[in-house]
Amino acid sequence: MKTRLQKLLKIRGIKFTIEICLILLVFTIIKTWMQRNMIEGTPPAIQASLLDGKHFDLQSIKGKTTLVHFWATWCGICKLEQDSINAISKAHTVITIAMKSGNATEIRQYMLKHKLSFPVIVDAEGHIAKQYGVQAVPASFIINPQGKISFRETGYTSNWGLRIRLWLAGFNATSSQQIP
Repeated sequence: MKTRLQKLLKIRGIKFTIEICLILLVFTIIKTWMQRNMIEGTPPAIQASLLDGKHFDLQSIKGKTTLVHFWATWCGICKLEQDSINAISKAHTVITIAMKSGNATEIRQYMLKHKLSFPVIVDAEGHIAKQYGVQAVPASFIINPQGKISFRETGYTSNWGLRIRLWLAGFNATSSQQIP
């Protein structure tokens, strides 16, 4: 009886492991497919007015590790991430782009309702998103101090996942400068 139960548990354990591996494989394939058009290398210039009326120029922050984050008010996953983006924006250089989420008044109301304070560019028609190859939100680009994209992600990314990528982008840029 004991060996029969052990065999049954072993078979179920193997099936469960195979199912988990298949789910992870499908997830990886979907994520890779969603990122297929996202740009690499040097990001396109962004010159736009922020929601608060200030002017933003991506070139002006060269020398800093920066998170460029695309999101939408209608995106459920973005809502899960918004508190993390808000917290990260207090310690790091962050610019967010509200993609196809309405006009400045609507986004301003959304920000107030959700108590968010990160800088926002309104991309009502999705022109900036198109330049970056963003087809799904949330999408994040980590730009290193040399102005190159170090990481690009689509879908949910944890607070710590983004912070580690920001740190690595800054660290790798600093390390590569020291190598003759």
